[in-house]
Amino acid sequence: MGCGRVGASLAEQLEDSGHSVAVVDQNPDAFRRLPADFGGRRVTALGFDRDALTQAGIEEAHAFAAVSNGDNSNIIAARVAREVFGVGNVVARIYDPRRAEVYSRLGIPTVATVRWTADQVLRRMMPMGAFSEYQDPSSAVSLVRCDVNPGWVGEEIERIESAARARVAYLTRHGKGRVPERRAVVQENDTVHLMVPTDRIGAVQRILERAPGPEAEED
Repeated sequence: MGCGRVGASLAEQLEDSGHSVAVVDQNPDAFRRLPADFGGRRVTALGFDRDALTQAGIEEAHAFAAVSNGDNSNIIAARVAREVFGVGNVVARIYDPRRAEVYSRLGIPTVATVRWTADQVLRRMMPMGAFSEYQDPSSAVSLVRCDVNPGWVGEEIERIESAARARVAYLTRHGKGRVPERRAVVQENDTVHLMVPTDRIGAVQRILERAPGPEAEED
């Protein structure tokens, strides 16, 4: 729902990946952003209108993304998709980060556009310690990107996991993500992404910002 720049790009990527896609937008001119060879459905209507969603094929949908430029429209559409039509995979774009946190606790995954953009810019300007990249809907588990002391270079993934009591989800090396074996070693300039309990993010960062050794591990 929503055929702005994000919605059009998302629709194109999904179709290029072999998925069937339907796009709903109340402005027919918005569909001009879609590629000329876009083969999916175009439905001109409010994105939370039940008849329009039915026309778009929501009863057979695997996932629904509400990415219009209005927080209220996005969250209403997301709730209709989940609560009325039973779509299991629903996400809503939200500009107000305070609202995003509320809706995440209600079980509706959100992307808080303004906060995410600001965090990404700051992260590229200076080291900032642990940076949360994703939280599960209950906010109990987070995927975080951590600043790692250079002393960890050459250490095995297994040792990082043991010291931090966290799981290394993947590494970014030379701009490309990779899932490492537990006996693989950290290389210079690697970025380490870990799955951790949200309430332990600070503790994990404190461990990894120090060089490895007995004092770097938790009791």
